[in-house]
Amino acid sequence: MTTSPFILSSGGPDDDGDAGLAVATKPKTKRPPMYKVLLLNDDFTPMEFVVMVLERFFGLNHSQAFELMLTVHKKGLAVAGVFSYEIAETKVTQVMQLAREHQHPLQCTMEKE
Repeated sequence: MTTSPFILSSGGPDDDGDAGLAVATKPKTKRPPMYKVLLLNDDFTPMEFVVMVLERFFGLNHSQAFELMLTVHKKGLAVAGVFSYEIAETKVTQVMQLAREHQHPLQCTMEKE
């Protein structure tokens, strides 16, 4: 009897004659949770600064950044992007650090999607 790596039954005396096939199972991996990076409106940070932040840290072109800045201004907050935890955390840190360096009270937070 030729053996195959897929045959579970050895064909021994206690075997009932049914050869079972091994089924390769893929490990189930789930996507990491994603996090929204939010910019919050304040009455002191210049609009131009917010546009620059959106262009620099979120890769938006000028018109996209301007539109999102207006959303922040009118609605109080807006999602600047959705990222994995580590990337979202880095973006929040970068925005907050630059705002502090320029003495602006701009707030940036993240929340699980």
